[in-house]
Amino acid sequence: MSGALLVAGTTSDAGKSVLTAGICRWLARQGIKVAPFKAQNMSLNSMVTRDGAEIGRAQAMQAAAAGVEPEAAMNPVLLKPGGDSSSQVVLLGRPVGETDALGYAAFKPRLRAVVQECLADLRARFDAVICEGAGSPAEINLRHADITNMDLARGAGLPVVVVGDIDRGGVFAALYGTLALLCEADQALVAGFVLNKFRGDARLLAPGPAMLGALTGRPVLGVLPWAEGLNLDVEDSLGLGAATAPSDHPPVGADVLRIAVVRFPRISNFTDIDALACEPGVVVRFTSRPEDVTDADLVILPGTRATVADLAWLRERGLAAAVMSRAAHGRPVLGVCGGYQMLATEIRDDVESRAGVVAGLGLLPATVRFGPDKVLGRPRGTAFGEPVEAYEIHLGEVVAEGGEAFLDGCAVGAVRGTSWHGTFENDGFRRAFLAEVAAQAGRQFVPAPDVSFAALRERRLDALGDLVGNHLDTGALLRLLDTGAPPGLPFIPPGAPE
Repeated sequence: MSGALLVAGTTSDAGKSVLTAGICRWLARQGIKVAPFKAQNMSLNSMVTRDGAEIGRAQAMQAAAAGVEPEAAMNPVLLKPGGDSSSQVVLLGRPVGETDALGYAAFKPRLRAVVQECLADLRARFDAVICEGAGSPAEINLRHADITNMDLARGAGLPVVVVGDIDRGGVFAALYGTLALLCEADQALVAGFVLNKFRGDARLLAPGPAMLGALTGRPVLGVLPWAEGLNLDVEDSLGLGAATAPSDHPPVGADVLRIAVVRFPRISNFTDIDALACEPGVVVRFTSRPEDVTDADLVILPGTRATVADLAWLRERGLAAAVMSRAAHGRPVLGVCGGYQMLATEIRDDVESRAGVVAGLGLLPATVRFGPDKVLGRPRGTAFGEPVEAYEIHLGEVVAEGGEAFLDGCAVGAVRGTSWHGTFENDGFRRAFLAEVAAQAGRQFVPAPDVSFAALRERRLDALGDLVGNHLDTGALLRLLDTGAPPGLPFIPPGAPE
């Protein structure tokens, strides 16, 4: 086998990422060497590979599902929005410029060539490559500039499976309409559909899937049930709820620990919080309300793509005053990356916001200077006597000028800051940190002694593989990987112009 297929979706958040991961896990279990691929991803959740390349966090999760090391070729183009109309373009793991939606077209010829080369490279090294599309393939206003949906499928001869979110309602219309808005050559590659997030007995859907198959000439390859508690890395804040799902296990101590995470307009790498939410007795809420900041046992200022702009927002919403009041009363605050920068006394930014010198919150004795080069790394250190492995992605360099050492940053009383992401995935450090926070907050909270975040993530990826194995026509998937889309698939009018 040396095949590939594309998982497209009727909308954003239809389930492309998790279906791609599930297929990767199922194939890996069959002994097939498989890799994920997303030509172009727009996300503020990213991570750093072992060789120092920045890629989308979802592709790292899919690589883990496949049992392979993530690499830049799996996500050659990453767009990181910095405002309402501009994004940083990351190519093969390195930033190459900033652009707005209209100016992005000038990048496309260069990006398309790199995308095609990366996919060909992966197909040469792996038995199968499961590609994830972006948004919807039927965005007819963008088809001419597409490099990640039907343009990719046409260029590489990929069969396409379209997934729709039945929980939103109107899934049959969405699937039929997606197909009918594709041009004839694009439709020829669409080989089947998947219904995602179904609640209840799938037999209640009858005869809908059969009718859709008769109307389009393409089968429904399966119905994936709604699955609670997967909580896998989401790509953007559209998939971020107000509160994370709690652990299935009861608290170990007498109290719960309430954590408020400030939901910045340009919040990034909020997957840092996932491991905290897995702890029994930890309740995590994303918020933009000062009263939640005042009430919580711990407040986290997470990463952001726009430190200065989101700091101004923090002040405008009254959140900065609430954070400073906490610090004055010795109540725990943690800043991560951009959040750490906000806690500093001074920020000099002539690069990202071009605002010059901006006063920080002044809660940590540190200064920030933005430079032209992004810092990417996989650092290691210790804190609370525990080893920590992390990753860092930032423009601004923070120089601590006092306080106690905390990872790469510093601490004063109950206020701490670090530029490192992913620290809470280190089980020993997470438990020690939460115990310290509980003591400072006066809570009788006790971290569970046996929670392994890595093992929990593996169980969740196995659950995705089970969904694919138990609810999809895996024989049909294997045939698509072997032989591509079947010939003679009917054209469904009206179709978009070529």
